[in-house]
Amino acid sequence: MYEIISEISRWAIPLTLLLVPLAAMVRGVPVFETFVEGAGEGFATAIKTIPYLVAMLVAINIFRASGAMDVLVHTLSPYLNRLGFPAEVLPHAVMRPLSGGAALGIATDLIATHGPDSFIGRLVSTMQGSTDTTFYVLTLYFGSVGISRYRYAIVSGLAADFTTLAASVFIAHQVFR
Repeated sequence: MYEIISEISRWAIPLTLLLVPLAAMVRGVPVFETFVEGAGEGFATAIKTIPYLVAMLVAINIFRASGAMDVLVHTLSPYLNRLGFPAEVLPHAVMRPLSGGAALGIATDLIATHGPDSFIGRLVSTMQGSTDTTFYVLTLYFGSVGISRYRYAIVSGLAADFTTLAASVFIAHQVFR
């Protein structure tokens, strides 16, 4: 069964990339022209997102360079240690809703420092794979399409981030301790 799934996985994307244009051609869709038009729209969207991306990256760097991250970790670490949440992982937990790249950098540093098979390495890997970049998504994607009233998106996104963070800690303790 494993070999069958592996073979399907290997051929799924190439077959899709072959079958979709073939189906479009059969239906009479001008495939190349449609592709070029879509690529142009994608480029225009990318250009519109650049100011939001730059603003988000500057804000993240200011937060880290100002020392606010260190103050937050130092303040919360005694309480988090009692809950079984290692203080070393807190920068990743704080940074993950802001920036996937910054969180990945922190995760890489933690894994290099503590080892990939350590509890911290496994916990940060679980967190990296199960949480999302809420503020990045809101800033970049909502901003690029002109949504200015986020309403409940921030609350919902942060609630989901907190839930997956708590679940990551719980699961890591159950599986890796």
